[in-house]
Amino acid sequence: MTKQRIYIAGHRGMVGSAIQRQLEQRADVELVLRTRDELDLLDSRAVQAFFVQERIDQVYLAAAKVGGIVANNRYPADFIYENMMIESNIIHAAHLNNVNKLLFLGSSCIYPKLATQPIKESELLQGTLEPTNEPYAIAKIAGIKLCESYNLQYNRDYRSVMPTNLYGPNDNFHPSNSHVIPALLRRLHKAGEQNSPDVVVWGSGTPMREFLHVDDMAAASIYVMELAHEVWQGITQPMLSHINVGTGVDCTIRELAQTLTQVVGYKGRVVFDASKPDGTPRKLLDVTRLHQLGWHHKISLEAGLASTYQWFLENQQHFRG
Repeated sequence: MTKQRIYIAGHRGMVGSAIQRQLEQRADVELVLRTRDELDLLDSRAVQAFFVQERIDQVYLAAAKVGGIVANNRYPADFIYENMMIESNIIHAAHLNNVNKLLFLGSSCIYPKLATQPIKESELLQGTLEPTNEPYAIAKIAGIKLCESYNLQYNRDYRSVMPTNLYGPNDNFHPSNSHVIPALLRRLHKAGEQNSPDVVVWGSGTPMREFLHVDDMAAASIYVMELAHEVWQGITQPMLSHINVGTGVDCTIRELAQTLTQVVGYKGRVVFDASKPDGTPRKLLDVTRLHQLGWHHKISLEAGLASTYQWFLENQQHFRG
């Protein structure tokens, strides 16, 4: 059996590690992995030498510099430069070394701040981006356009997936720098330990958000990567090499908090501070295309939150802050 040599860039991140967990179970795959210390993705010569040496068949490009609103506002130059360099170095080296299959992982922040809901793939570049993470979003849009450009000029098969809000094992559980699910889960857990009478959540609780377990995201990524070229071409429009990945279902932040309270077993009150900002009222991806391709998510929000809390309990000794 000839094994496919598959490179996962960013295999220690939340999505990359989920892709690794699924691919390493397969007998027809040989994974090629490098830590940041072993391969500096900002160094184009090092990346090129790596591709020459390793003879890669496929690439999952999950490596990125990521962070919350505070980090994006404080280090905008780092976010746009590092992400554009990572993408450019890997995609170009893949092309130079005749790697024809590559999957780029983007972010739903590529879409305009006021995009029509649910957000279709065609909303890309149709309006102004959210200012707080514009440099990061522009870098991710550049990654999509890199894939499209190499497809057009060199007939490559480079595809892009745009995930909704993700959660699960290896998420960032920092008390101030993490996203809503890990932040709230950790705060509820700590409040339970300390017998705190209430937990305060920013905003009114009315904004609606969509959440996808990272194991579903990994499964969707592999599914999209392995679709026959003619099937992929049949469902995507010319010049549209990206596809949304989500559940197609959203919930209010209040409903999310209530579910997490039950999962953690917290007995106190959850109080919403409506004087704090809510953010965008709704952010839901249109996943019609993905459903037409035959993929649907399998992990319910309740089951996903329960397994994520179990993972948190087993690994909380590693979390700082």
